[in-house]
Amino acid sequence: MAGKEIKEGEVATKQSEQFKQQTPKDKDSKQKKGEEELSEEDEKLKNDLELLVERLSESDSSLYSAALEQLKDFIRSSTSSMTAVPKPLKFLHPHYETLVQAFEKITEASLKAQFADILSVLSMTHSENHQYDALKFRLISDNEDFTEWGHEYIRHLALEVGDIYNEKLESEGDEDEEKLAHLNSFDDLALKKIVIKIVPFFLKHNQEADAVDLLLETDNISELPQFVDKNIYKRVGLYLVRCVPLLPPPDDLEFLQTAYSIYLEHGELTQALALAIRIDDEELIQAVFDATSDLSVKKQFGLILSKQNSAFKNEEVQDLIDNNRLSEKFHYVAKELNLTDPKVPEDVYKSHLENGRKTHIDTAKQNLASSFVNAFLNLGYGSDKLLEDDKWIYKTKGSGMLSTVASIGAIHEWDMEGLQQLDKYLYSDDDEIKAGALLGMGLVGSGIHDEIDPVLLLLQDYVSNSNKKLSTSAILGLALGFSGSQNNNLLELLLPLVSDLEVPIEVSVLSALALGHAFVGTCNGDVTGTILQTLLERDMDQLESKWIKFMALALGLLFMGKAEQVEDVLETISAIEHPISKSLEVLTRICAYAGTGNVLEIQKMFEILTPQGPSENKEDEEGEDGVETEAVDTKADEKRTKPNVDADGDAEIVDSTPTKPVAAAAEKKSEEEEDEEEEEEEKPTDKDDQSLAYAVLGIAVIALGEDIGKAMSLRHFGHLLDYGSASIRRAVPLGISLLSTSNPQVNIIESLSRMSHDQDQSVAINAIYAMGMIGAGTNNARLAQLFRQLASYHRDANANFTIRIAQGLTHMGKGVLTLNPFTTEDRIISKVTLASLLTVAVGFLEPSFILEHHYLLFFLHSAARPRVLVTVDEDLNELPVTVRVGKAVDVVGQAGNPKTITGWVTQTTPVLLGYGEKAELEDNSEYVALSSFLEGIVILRKNPDYIPEDSSK
Repeated sequence: MAGKEIKEGEVATKQSEQFKQQTPKDKDSKQKKGEEELSEEDEKLKNDLELLVERLSESDSSLYSAALEQLKDFIRSSTSSMTAVPKPLKFLHPHYETLVQAFEKITEASLKAQFADILSVLSMTHSENHQYDALKFRLISDNEDFTEWGHEYIRHLALEVGDIYNEKLESEGDEDEEKLAHLNSFDDLALKKIVIKIVPFFLKHNQEADAVDLLLETDNISELPQFVDKNIYKRVGLYLVRCVPLLPPPDDLEFLQTAYSIYLEHGELTQALALAIRIDDEELIQAVFDATSDLSVKKQFGLILSKQNSAFKNEEVQDLIDNNRLSEKFHYVAKELNLTDPKVPEDVYKSHLENGRKTHIDTAKQNLASSFVNAFLNLGYGSDKLLEDDKWIYKTKGSGMLSTVASIGAIHEWDMEGLQQLDKYLYSDDDEIKAGALLGMGLVGSGIHDEIDPVLLLLQDYVSNSNKKLSTSAILGLALGFSGSQNNNLLELLLPLVSDLEVPIEVSVLSALALGHAFVGTCNGDVTGTILQTLLERDMDQLESKWIKFMALALGLLFMGKAEQVEDVLETISAIEHPISKSLEVLTRICAYAGTGNVLEIQKMFEILTPQGPSENKEDEEGEDGVETEAVDTKADEKRTKPNVDADGDAEIVDSTPTKPVAAAAEKKSEEEEDEEEEEEEKPTDKDDQSLAYAVLGIAVIALGEDIGKAMSLRHFGHLLDYGSASIRRAVPLGISLLSTSNPQVNIIESLSRMSHDQDQSVAINAIYAMGMIGAGTNNARLAQLFRQLASYHRDANANFTIRIAQGLTHMGKGVLTLNPFTTEDRIISKVTLASLLTVAVGFLEPSFILEHHYLLFFLHSAARPRVLVTVDEDLNELPVTVRVGKAVDVVGQAGNPKTITGWVTQTTPVLLGYGEKAELEDNSEYVALSSFLEGIVILRKNPDYIPEDSSK
């Protein structure tokens, strides 16, 4: 028995070895056999299809029509899984060439068109060898309803149409005649007809993105509104708007106009108004007003326009557009949120929590800082404790008294009755106090456009005053009070001062700046021409004034958001041989493309920041004086690397080993000659550095409109901080503050906190200011703690003054205000707000300058606005309702009706809205909102479909 078992085991082992050796071959043969073996049904289908191919290859044309009909029925009736090719297409694949040859022999037009319809579908499996055959045969076919071939065919056809357009665009100037002839065989008009058929199919099957992308590739986006119905217009409009930051001009503007047309046609008027404001076209705004006769809806339009400080005129709701209800509603919010009791600076400082030594700052400057903090803290509330007694004004010195009196205007901002609180100071014998009253009056009227213009009536007499302090304060007051107003009386008053060469440079510059703020984004030709002419006529000594940069900024503000109109003025500036032309060009360019996210313009800013390498033909240019030239170049290199010694230690290594001829030549020069050369070389370097600093700000200003661009800019700022020159490093914190205003992200807080300890005191001061800007109006506890630590750490008086300013900014309006330049759910950029933020940022490029002229910080007050939702009835009386407040979710392209907010909390209005937060009325609410955007002041109307919860009981 044992022997028998052993034999059987040996046999089994041999059989297994033979199986292993034969398995791969046998397996392959079985697979091949399996592929060849078909079910009876498939075999019959294959034979029938081959028979039809044979008939189409025969000479008897009478059989063609029936064969083609049968072939079409076989293809249309076939079904397949998502991953399998339909069987008719699979079985006909080897016969494609035969069918094409048969098609070419046919002469009868109707048969040819019928045949082309089928070949267009069959060509999907031959696209690699037969480029654009599906499209070619589709153009020959007369079948108008080609969408019956199904989803996959339509997608393939759309892909070929897009590829054709792209190839045509890329082949412009190509010398390949055969290729050009092939592309030109596809007529644009015929292609457009196909596109017009495909788009409705995509929209019907919830493929809005594919439809819009196809129209974009074929330059037919304006055709979209005719295909959009009431069921999909919201999804289509949302996709169009979200695409805008990713598109180059003029496609971005065309998308906005298309979305505007869709919203206007379907009665979504507040959405249409938001896009009209974004396009900045008063005719489009007027068309929205004309689209309704409902006064309550027009009131809502006026409230939306008021958030932009708009100069649009409409008699029915002019009172609302002029923002005359803002103070009333703000006081209502303060009362409801229990914030009416005024606070004092110590409530912000919390000095008892500061560690170590107290701040090293003199009493007058400390009191001035407290005045600013008090103004930020109680902005718009109409009451405070610090300035109740006039004695506080005299606890500051010089220009500090000016800012202290002006801060009274900030406390009464948006309320014209606050002018009475300042009137008594106009009769003071002290020019500083009188000047402060003038500036404060401008602050009272900031953001309010009154028909009577009491601010203009009070200040105009002081504009041309021989006392420079009174004159500049009055002009600054007008700049703050008339931002975005486009007031022609102001133009007539200030324009002569801009061009008058006899007035002090400060008066001329501030007049230009005031006009820049008043006519921001209007491209006003009179102001533009006057500024350019004045810069050409001014003496070089005057152009070296630190004030002159604000005149360059004024020119840029005029072209804010006007990318399509700025090229002409940029060409004019580039043709001017002038020391300030580079700064003019950069500032004008960044303002024109502000908030667009334009990648090409951001790249231009980086090109400005990129150091230029040495000339390739340097040796040829040196000639006989090669040694001496080399010595000068080496000195220039040494000077350029000196600011970077702290950042990268390679500078000393590079410059410490000069060649012998260089050293010999350098020794021959006297010390006086070297000093003269250094002075000559420093001048252009300073001017270049100024434009470099503007380029850093420009990166932030342009990238504002697009999240990916903002993230990339923050990363690049890190590199600029490590390797940039002193002026570039100084501008980096300011750029960060513009990118994240009133949005204190943890990573940005940490980055700025490190910069606040920088060895360069200017970088540290700007970082402290930037920390205040990113936390503006948020009451951020992390920032408050960092400021208390910095107050104990810094000994420099300017640094400690800036810390106090930053603390005031963080607690601005007791946490109810914001400086974020974007409004209406972050869809519209407020030109007035951005202009104010940019003005202060330009001032901080030289921290010592703006801290000396600290009254320029009041531009931040004109940028502030409440970050609240207030609901009112149709008579504008307060109407508390329950809303959900949560983080906004981007739902573009998502299927169904997804929730637009997440992590919401149910609250009763009025409510505060943080950065990126959104509010919604509860489902089955008793009221409906007349605005698509629950932000600011929103009018509610009774919901006709409302069903009370207890109705079933």
